[in-house]
Amino acid sequence: MSEIQKPRFCVLGAGHGGMAMAGHLGLMGYEVKLYNRTEDKIKSVQYRGGIDLEGEVKGFGPIRLATSNIEEALKKTDVLMVVVPANAHRSVAETCAPFLKGGQIIILNPGRTGGALEFRSILKEKDVKIDVLISETQTFIYAARLTNPGQVHIFRIKNSVPLAALPAHRTPEVLQVIKQAYPQFVPGDNVLKTSLDNIGAVFHPALAILNAGWIEDPEDFEFYFQGAGISTCLVLEALDKERVAVAAALGIRANTAREWLYLAYDAVGKNLYEAMHANEGYKGIKAPDTINHRYISEDVPMSLVPIASLGDMLGVPTPTTKAIIHLANIMHNCDYYQTGRTVEKLGLAGMSVKDIRFMIVGAT
Repeated sequence: MSEIQKPRFCVLGAGHGGMAMAGHLGLMGYEVKLYNRTEDKIKSVQYRGGIDLEGEVKGFGPIRLATSNIEEALKKTDVLMVVVPANAHRSVAETCAPFLKGGQIIILNPGRTGGALEFRSILKEKDVKIDVLISETQTFIYAARLTNPGQVHIFRIKNSVPLAALPAHRTPEVLQVIKQAYPQFVPGDNVLKTSLDNIGAVFHPALAILNAGWIEDPEDFEFYFQGAGISTCLVLEALDKERVAVAAALGIRANTAREWLYLAYDAVGKNLYEAMHANEGYKGIKAPDTINHRYISEDVPMSLVPIASLGDMLGVPTPTTKAIIHLANIMHNCDYYQTGRTVEKLGLAGMSVKDIRFMIVGAT
């Protein structure tokens, strides 16, 4: 594809993020298809032919096709924007595998921790031999919420979002195509960097668990402001330090959560509490209305478990991370170590740091 040719997009997932992305791409003049495994969430889009946007972006984004037929969704599509919870990445990979075409770009928005590695592993299991380029973003570019069927409010579009391909030397190929629509995407070092710069691992599960009593109360509250008190933010900072230490053991310099708030939102503060409360992009975002939410069911197995598992393999203590996982297991009556992304499931078990890094950049 030439740089001046507009890529054709398929957004997979019609939740808050998928609807925001599909609508915005349509508003920007790109050909967009929207896929969801069931038609319930896309009926209004099918009826109206697009998505209403309000907030930072205003207007009507036309959608060429909204469908639950994956073959139709992927036909004549250049870029697959996967916008589903990370614990659905495996299902998406299995569903897409028979219909992928050579040269397509797959972007996990975001990969959480180990998303691109898991996606590639599944395509190998399905014996997909064509050249598809898998990549992941470090975080999701939008802060958005659905307000009505076919209508989404975009609170903020992040200033800068790192993206990395697997292998890393192909990252420029992805950026050359995607930067036309999203100049906010910038080169990430590799998928270890994007995975371990996963700030959702710090903000989502612990904040939800520590506010469980308030979440179970019918009163609404602002998740990142009222839910992030001084003491709660001290726990988040401890969690953050463990994530950064695991990254360092792999030779990765991960951004701290406070640094990320500045890079993504221009929010500054002397500590994490001040930086979170200085972020205008978080204003108006309410807390989940149930503790059975993806902030736990997705972010614990797909973000915290791989960090703890890598820590165990690399000899890095992660007591705060493991404490949050333990509380999540109790609250959800499950074992997230069994369902989560361990080093075994990511194909990293027993590998040396040298071998892991060579594999990630494409040197082996």
